[in-house]
Amino acid sequence: MTDLTSTNSPEQSLLGKAATYQSEYDASLLFPIPRSGKRAEIGIGATLPFFGVDIWNAYEVSWLNLRGKPQIAIATVMVPADSPNIIESKSFKLYLNSFNQTRLADTEELLRVLRQDLSAGFGATVQVSLNLPENFGTLRLQEPEGVLLDRLDIDVDTYTPNPAILRAEQGAAPVEETLVSNLLKSNCLVTGQPDWGSVQIHYVGPAIDQESLLRYLIGFRDHNEFHEQCVERIFVDIMQYCRPQKLSVYARYTRRGGLDINPWRSNFSTGQKPDNGRTARQ
Repeated sequence: MTDLTSTNSPEQSLLGKAATYQSEYDASLLFPIPRSGKRAEIGIGATLPFFGVDIWNAYEVSWLNLRGKPQIAIATVMVPADSPNIIESKSFKLYLNSFNQTRLADTEELLRVLRQDLSAGFGATVQVSLNLPENFGTLRLQEPEGVLLDRLDIDVDTYTPNPAILRAEQGAAPVEETLVSNLLKSNCLVTGQPDWGSVQIHYVGPAIDQESLLRYLIGFRDHNEFHEQCVERIFVDIMQYCRPQKLSVYARYTRRGGLDINPWRSNFSTGQKPDNGRTARQ
C-alpha cells in the first residue's frame, strides 16, 4: 500500500487538544504518522534490523445492530512492524467511538470496515479479530515469563536512556535467557503523560549484565516517545552495545483511552510471535 502521510507529525495530531467525540462512523478521524522519522533518529534505514508486530487491544468497541440494539466486543489489531505508519492512539480511540451510533448488519461487516480503514491508515494489511461477550470468561491474566530484573537492589540516578551503560561478557560462551522487568515507564511524545509497561527481553549471545540492563530500562522514566519507538530503541541499543546473535524485545503497556499497545521486535526466524496474554496491570 502507498504511504500518503509523509507530512503528518505527532504535533499535528489531536493529542493534548480538545476534541469533539463523534458517534457516527468517520474513517477520516484516523491520524497516521510515518515510522521513518523516529527510526532514522536511532539509525534504522530502509532495511529493518528486525521483524515484528504491534498488538493493539481495544476494550471500548461498540456499535448498533440493525434494530438499534448496542453490541460490544474487544478488538485485537495486529500491525506488521514493516508498515510505513503508526496510528496516533487518540485518533484511533476517536475512530472507534465513531461506531457507537452506527448500525451494522453483523460482526463481519464491522470486521470488513475495520480491516479496510486500518490497513489504509497503517499503510499495510493488518489482521483484526473480535472477542465477543460470550467468550469474555475465557480471558486469563498472565505475566511475561523470565528472570525478573526488578529483584536487583540497585542505586539509580539517571532517568533518560543511556545505552553506554549496557555491558555483556564479550568473548565468553553464549547463553540463552529471557529477562523481564515491570519497571518500564516512558512518556507520551506529545503530551508527556506517563505510559506504564512491562518488558521481556529474550536473547542468545554474551551474557548481558543484568544490573546495567535494569538501570538502562529505568532510564526511560523521563523519556518522551511512543510505545513502538521505545521498543525499537531498546532493540537497537542492546544489539549495538551487547551484540547478541539473537534478540527479541516485547513490551506490554497498560491501556489508555480503552487501548493498549504491545510492540514485539525480533531478529531470528524461529522467534515465536507472542500470544497477546494480558498482564494484571492491563
